[in-house]
Amino acid sequence: MNIRTLTDPAQFEEIDQVSEQEFAIIFKHSTRCVISAMAWNRLQRDWDEHLSDLPVYFLDLIKYRTTSDAVSRHYGVDHESPQLILLKEGRVQYQTSHNGINVKDIKELVNG
Repeated sequence: MNIRTLTDPAQFEEIDQVSEQEFAIIFKHSTRCVISAMAWNRLQRDWDEHLSDLPVYFLDLIKYRTTSDAVSRHYGVDHESPQLILLKEGRVQYQTSHNGINVKDIKELVNG
């Protein structure tokens, strides 16, 4: 899993540039939520070698609340936690939350 930490809205430019070449994921995680911890653990456990290069921008939304709010504004998605946002060419291709977060759906979308 190619995990990168998302802490600042200034990183959106990098994320958008990366997503011009390949898919990118933003994972919004609440360190205070058991469901969020389960979703993150499940995602890591089920991650597939075919997705190994896919960048996953991990956002601790408790620690970086203003960045979390900026994600919602910049990408035009409602705030949820946990939340997975799949981007391509700087645009949201898919977003899901809670128990909807799973590797199978990501693989289907990324592999077409």
